[in-house]
This record gives sequence, C-alpha cells and structure tokens, in this order.
Amino acid sequence: MSSITIRAATTANLDRITEIYADAVTHGTASYELEPPSRAEMGSRFDSLAAGGFPYLVAERDGVVLGYAYAGPFRPRPAYRFVVEDSVYVAPEAKGQGVGRLLMQGLIEAAEAAGFRQIIAVIGDGHADSASVRLHEKLGFRHSGRLEGSGYKHGRWLDTVFMQLSLNGGAGLAPDPDSWPERRFRDGLRGN
Repeated sequence: MSSITIRAATTANLDRITEIYADAVTHGTASYELEPPSRAEMGSRFDSLAAGGFPYLVAERDGVVLGYAYAGPFRPRPAYRFVVEDSVYVAPEAKGQGVGRLLMQGLIEAAEAAGFRQIIAVIGDGHADSASVRLHEKLGFRHSGRLEGSGYKHGRWLDTVFMQLSLNGGAGLAPDPDSWPERRFRDGLRGN
C-alpha cells in the first residue's frame, strides 16, 4: 500500500473536492449546507481562498484525492486577521485511515508558518464522540463553546461546537509585524 501525500490543492482537484463535499452535505451533518454547491461555486470558493493566500490542502494516494482541508478567514473584520477557521473533509471510502489527521497536521503547520495565532474549529453536529471533535482534541484543540440546537438537518436539531488551538504564542505575545496576516493587512490599508 502506498503512502498518503499531503500537498497544496490545485484547480485540477476541484472536481474531486466537489464530489467529496457533495457527499458530506448530502449524507452528513458536519456541514450545515442543505444542497451541495455546484462545481462552479466550489471553484469560486477555492479561488477566493487562494487569492487571499490561505492554505488549501489535499490528501492523495496513488493519484486519487482522498480528502481536503483549508483554513479561511474566521470573520471578515480586520481585528480577526490572526484567526482562521479550519475545514476538513474526507471521502467516505477513506474515513478511518488517518487522512483527516494528516490533513489537519499539514493545515496546522501551514497556518503556523503564515503567522496565524488561533485556529477555530466550528464543528457541526459536535457531539462528544463525533470523529471531528475527537480529531481536534487529539491535535490539541480545546473546547471553547457550544451552540445548542443551532442547526436543523436530516430531521433533527444539531449542536455546533467551537474548539480552538493557539499558535505562535497565541494571545500571549504581540503580533509579529512580519507575519503574513499583518503584512496582508498593512498592504490592504495602502490599497495594494
């Protein structure tokens, strides 16, 4: 059996990414979308994250994408510029094989290298034994809140769990003026 490779996603991966996400939307409760987005919409989302310089990764084995993960803005206001929200989705046939863990480890490394200070996980259907909650716990995320009955999907109310991981000293250190979020902010203020 060959190993799994984690690498930057490309537009060539979007058909498979769209397929994986469509399955998660249709059959799962991690996403609160009710209808799978089109390939064009997934491309637009990808382009927006790529243009912003946010990490977007795929897990691949033998040329087949098994899952993907990305970090995007947590909220649009500039004071949140050091915080990203993670998303990770694994193809049904690849679940339970460590793909999600490898993707999240790669995403954490990329977010840390860029200079972000917090990664927030917003986990739909965040019950204590959900695979996503357990994965985030294993990677050092701490629980930071729960919104009870915040989503309604597949005929039931779902809780949303918030978890967070501090990076680069978290809130204990002043922002690094050379970090990507700070440089991007300064460039944006100058209109670049």
